Amino acid sequence: MKSIFFIDLDNTIYFTKPNEEQLMGGLYNVLDKQDLGISEQLYLLAKKDMLRMPFQKVAEKYGFKQVAIDNAIDFLITGEVTKPLTPSKDYHYIKSLRGRKFIVTAGFLKKQTTKVKMLGIEDDFEEVYVVDVTASDENKKDAFEALIGKYGLNTEEILVIGDDAESEIKFGLELGLTTFLLDPENLHPDAETTFRGKDFSNLQQAAGQV
Repeated sequence: MKSIFFIDLDNTIYFTKPNEEQLMGGLYNVLDKQDLGISEQLYLLAKKDMLRMPFQKVAEKYGFKQVAIDNAIDFLITGEVTKPLTPSKDYHYIKSLRGRKFIVTAGFLKKQTTKVKMLGIEDDFEEVYVVDVTASDENKKDAFEALIGKYGLNTEEILVIGDDAESEIKFGLELGLTTFLLDPENLHPDAETTFRGKDFSNLQQAAGQV
């Protein structure tokens, strides 16, 4: 049975699309005023990607001009979420897991921590670990190792839960951890993972808590 859970935040605990205005409105306003160096059609595609990918990765993928990237990051570093966010309809499956729960998320420190606050879920987790993209080259693998060391966690009891096959799922597997890939749109049909689901209806089973 798994009793320790490393859980991603964005598009795992809540979904970005229904909360797009609260999360992205300010950034879109900044970007709308920049010369990104791309077409309007590509910008619309980039906005779609921003709902599920870190800004820097999207900017690199679409070739945003560096001045525009710098201006956006200046905004994002100080940005925060000030309006309520809604957890996913499946969040009760996460909340009902028995054991120690940690949010492990990557992004801008202030933005990520205020997301948790505006979701109203702070008390459900022992710690919120933010991989701050502005502070170091740390990734979620480093974060997992840090939490394991800090709390003396037994790796056999850990289940990593998230939607990113190339981040928390990949790094969890590299550390020999059990993983659950949430993939509601079947974006990663061939990705390696211990368990997978289009929703969390089989999460308890994956954790051995049925």
